[in-house]
Amino acid sequence: MTAEDSASASSEHPQHHSAIPEGVAGAPNEAALVALMERSGYGMVQENGQRKYGPPPGWQSPSPPRGCEIFVGKIPRDVYEDELVPVFETVGRIYEMRLMMDFDGKNRGYAFVMYTQKHEAKRAVRELNNFEIRPGRLLGVCSSVDNCRLFIGGIPKTKKREEILEEVSKVTEGVLDVIVYASAADKMKNRGFAFVEYESHRAAAMARRKLMPGRIQLWGHQIAVDWAEPEIDVDEDVMETVKILYVRNLMIETSEDTLRQTFNQFNPGCVERVKKIRDYAFVHFASREDAVVAMDNLNSTEIEGSRIEVTLAKPVDKEQYTRYQKASKGTAAVTTTDNSQQSYVYQCDPYTLAYYGYPYSTLIGPNRDYFIKVTLKPSQVYFLTLMYN
Repeated sequence: MTAEDSASASSEHPQHHSAIPEGVAGAPNEAALVALMERSGYGMVQENGQRKYGPPPGWQSPSPPRGCEIFVGKIPRDVYEDELVPVFETVGRIYEMRLMMDFDGKNRGYAFVMYTQKHEAKRAVRELNNFEIRPGRLLGVCSSVDNCRLFIGGIPKTKKREEILEEVSKVTEGVLDVIVYASAADKMKNRGFAFVEYESHRAAAMARRKLMPGRIQLWGHQIAVDWAEPEIDVDEDVMETVKILYVRNLMIETSEDTLRQTFNQFNPGCVERVKKIRDYAFVHFASREDAVVAMDNLNSTEIEGSRIEVTLAKPVDKEQYTRYQKASKGTAAVTTTDNSQQSYVYQCDPYTLAYYGYPYSTLIGPNRDYFIKVTLKPSQVYFLTLMYN
């Protein structure tokens, strides 16, 4: 065969292997992955321990917004994109799938799937959690959060927000904000911890690595650092029905009657009931309009010398919250008796709950160890509490 004949043969029968991306070439299921890419038109590349499938061919728009990504766990280690993609594309258009990979070529048991629309991601969580990918092997599917917030414990209780912001900004980059809560017993002191918001997940991850215990002290104090618990995502259409306000940073001695009078001032009789627990409360209104007016007028104002925070209470689906309760074997929520919203319970943030001694679900937060009050008897239940003396 001449060189010309060889070249002609090559053009008639192209060698696809040269075009197969790294991470796919030589994979146990190489042929299946190549077939998937040819069918869908998506590309695939492996880098930094993860194999990326996507974005869609011809995609010119920015990346999908937060709330479009899901986490997929409990993946059998010999299951790959050729089996996963057909399952997850049944509920929406996949923007990108990131399968975590080991050096031996097997997956690490989990992946992230980003859809082009938020409602597609929510549908995936609703319909594909516990999907049987192999006989007896169920996938775990939940929402993924691009977390940009860190929890920092061990902060001197005399430090103000501005001092904490300045100190943290000296040792980490990309700090946007610091959230500090006042002590229930003494509003001039903080609770010994703060939340630091960064400009990106990458900046937060770099800061977390730098602030790990033993590396850096703040004001000469050893600190505890971890990812902050992301806020529970609530559907916008559900939030638009909420007519209950969550009021934080009250004085302990402030009474429910005082709150009723304060929140009733814009439309007498609009408050149906008030439930106060130490320094926070839930205020129930007859209508959403009255709740919004009160929130807009009273947020960041003072009641009996304490500047309060007023927000709409976030309802959590009872089925989801029941899982939290089963894990903690306790109740950490105030239940509404409002007939129009009977399928929801209302909770305050988990750190406030922990501060007041509620059992803290292992499913709720990564910072639970900071709140654990160790008891001497192993048989005793560990309650989560923050000392505030």
